[in-house]
Amino acid sequence: MFTSFFKTLGVGARTTVLAAPLAGYVIPLSEVEDQMFAKGLLGQGVAMVPTGDRVVAPSDGKIEAIFPTGHAVAVHTVEGLDVLIHVGLETVKLDGRHFKVNAAVGDIVKRGDVLIEFDREAISNEGYDLTVPILICNSAEFASIKGNVGEDVEELGQLLVARSR
Repeated sequence: MFTSFFKTLGVGARTTVLAAPLAGYVIPLSEVEDQMFAKGLLGQGVAMVPTGDRVVAPSDGKIEAIFPTGHAVAVHTVEGLDVLIHVGLETVKLDGRHFKVNAAVGDIVKRGDVLIEFDREAISNEGYDLTVPILICNSAEFASIKGNVGEDVEELGQLLVARSR
């Protein structure tokens, strides 16, 4: 009788914390200069202005996609999040320059495994925006996704919290 009432209050809802796959300053997706990301068309999440030079697995999981160019990786976490990490905007045009891929589709990864290394300075010197959108592509499965916007987050520090429906 009270099940739906308790659900509306969030009682019994499960929360999942996603660690930051890189170090940097967290900004809202709406501030990303690419409308596909800014409007959340690929999923909800946050973006980061990186201070580091690598992307690590934010959780134990499986690599579902990784571009040979090294600019993006998708991880399905053991917690059930489908995470897309996209290093920079339009960086696919670099055709792999300044990126080193350390994982492959199908790899089982552990939290903290290095997936991609990149040269921030070289990418920036070529005129590319280094903003890194981090999306939960299956965000429709969650009641809310809240990021640590406005904070400097260390690699594997808390980045966002997803609350189940």
